[in-house]
Amino acid sequence: MQFKDYYEILGVEPTAGDAEIKTAYRRLARKYHPDVSKEKDAEDHFKAVNEAYEALRDPAKRKAYDQLRSRGYRPGDDVHPGPQDYGDFAGGGVDFEEIFAGGGAGGGFSDFFESLFGQARRGSARPGPGRSAPPRSDTRAKLAVPLEAVYEGKSVRIGINGRTLDVRVPKGVREGQVIRLAGQGATGGDLLLEVEYAAHPQFEVDGRNIIHVLQVTPWDAALGATLSVPTLGGNVELRIPPNSDAGRKLRLRGRGLPGDPPGDQIVELEITAPRAHSVGQIQAYEALRDAFAGERV
Repeated sequence: MQFKDYYEILGVEPTAGDAEIKTAYRRLARKYHPDVSKEKDAEDHFKAVNEAYEALRDPAKRKAYDQLRSRGYRPGDDVHPGPQDYGDFAGGGVDFEEIFAGGGAGGGFSDFFESLFGQARRGSARPGPGRSAPPRSDTRAKLAVPLEAVYEGKSVRIGINGRTLDVRVPKGVREGQVIRLAGQGATGGDLLLEVEYAAHPQFEVDGRNIIHVLQVTPWDAALGATLSVPTLGGNVELRIPPNSDAGRKLRLRGRGLPGDPPGDQIVELEITAPRAHSVGQIQAYEALRDAFAGERV
């Protein structure tokens, strides 16, 4: 399989901090999201960006990846990770297998990702000849659940230990809660799935609130507008007040994660000026510059 440079995919340096990595992911995920992007091969780019973020956002995964990358691999190089490449994964430093439910942002992951992070979590030895089978015990894993499944309370399909299971996700389940599947553990015990929220290209979670960054044009921010805004329950119309500044936060009540009470969706405005592609658009920007000569933000 071929080595992937996750830092290059996100356009960040290997020294980038968590905030910079998250910002790069959000920007590229919006650019390549298959539902809105007109870029060539948008879906493939989107999957690559999502995979890179999943590898780098988790400190243990990032450490294991960095150890492999430090051996001098470059994009396209053939690589066959061995036990020495797994870092904390190989030594049991990570307590939980991590499972990504089908239908999450970006779909499945590459063979490279599965080889690096999948083999490590499947590294436990089976009993050989003359050895007794291990006693039944519960198997613990982390389940990365798409936010849409949390919002709707529907089942997700996962693959584990060579099997495919349908897991019902309670509506509004919180991170850290455990879903128990009786008798589905590796040794005949129960499978305990600790819920975490899968990364999403459009939304972030703050408690029960959902945060969404909405890109608006300078004229919509200055004059006001009614724009369509995505939510976990579908698009809604949101009125942008005149003279809105970048960073202004607008609240959609009850549009966050379900609960008692339900959370809200917080829409943060990000003012973005489109590129000028025609002579008329360039002249319009020049006229705007002249009209606001001497003004300061």
